Amino acid sequence: MKHILYILLFSLVITSCGDKKETAADVIATNDEAKIKAKREALVNQQHALLQEIKLLEDKIHELDPEKNLPLVTTFISKTELFDHYLELQGNVDTKQNIVIYPETQGILTKVYVKEGDKVAKGQLLATIDDGGLSQQLAQLQIQSDLAKTTFERQKRLWDQKIGSEIQYLQAKTSYESQLQTVNQLKSQLAKNSLRAQFSGIVDDVMIEQGSVVAPQSPVIRMVNLDDMYIETDVPESYITDVVVGKNVQIEFPVLGKTIQGKIRQAGNFINPANRTFRIEVAVPNADKMIKPNLTAKLKINDYTNSKAILIPQNIISENANGEQYIYVVKNKDGNNAKANRVIIETGKTQGDFIEVISGIDDNSEIIKEGARSVKDGQTVKIANQ
Repeated sequence: MKHILYILLFSLVITSCGDKKETAADVIATNDEAKIKAKREALVNQQHALLQEIKLLEDKIHELDPEKNLPLVTTFISKTELFDHYLELQGNVDTKQNIVIYPETQGILTKVYVKEGDKVAKGQLLATIDDGGLSQQLAQLQIQSDLAKTTFERQKRLWDQKIGSEIQYLQAKTSYESQLQTVNQLKSQLAKNSLRAQFSGIVDDVMIEQGSVVAPQSPVIRMVNLDDMYIETDVPESYITDVVVGKNVQIEFPVLGKTIQGKIRQAGNFINPANRTFRIEVAVPNADKMIKPNLTAKLKINDYTNSKAILIPQNIISENANGEQYIYVVKNKDGNNAKANRVIIETGKTQGDFIEVISGIDDNSEIIKEGARSVKDGQTVKIANQ
């Protein structure tokens, strides 16, 4: 069509030029600058007028062609599919076995038996503090206790044979028990000079050097166990019936670039009145020991599943004055032409750019996608080839 109009324009220009007494060649032959400029200006004005007339002709042709006025749309066919909705939360990794060991007494840190990264067993000796002579006192008391024990045992044998007085037996027994109690008290006091592992794990940090003076407020060693890891996070109370113990959880660690599977092992029974949430605890498998305490994690909890869901893009949904949501489907197809039909829908949960349609459309409905916001109810549309 454009080629025909350009030919028509050229013909009109030639014809209009032919109607003049002088052609452009004639004017050029005069070598008169003023005439040449005047001739050029006249031709430009004629060309402008012709272009305006051609534009009017094009507009009328477009108006008379019904195919040109149809809005162009694309469509897709609705299909039922499995829809898993996930509640997305964030939390930090923690462990119940992450402690700093402090001494119970003051003194010089005489020996440190471990270094950072060492694996230790529960009860293993980690460091010792100078006892200030308590071990020597214990040795002396132990000798006295052993003597008191021997005396008591002999006196008991005699008493069992009805030899000797009862007072001698009771005195020996009392002396032995007193010595034994004193020894046990000193052993308990001396045990405070030994720092031992309270659980099996890894020495994460030795905070004070050997030979330093320590006190009960001095941190000495940090121990961590990376086997029993977990994540605590708060969940809105509206999910209290869906987020329960045993639910599977996808745990993503952005820093590590890995995703693992976990389970909810504890769900709180208390709703926090300040933010209307309850707390959950998610167990974190850590076979390769790459997951560390305080690592940030993203949690995806499957709180809803529909095996026959219809999902549509959220951006094709409009809303009327009554707050009802609607989309357009096509009806009465004739080739690439069809009628746009407005349908009121009810929506459910969202996931990314898609939303679940609970009612309003069925499986195999043809829904307008591109152009959905520019058509009207009952309007004829043209479906683009896809």
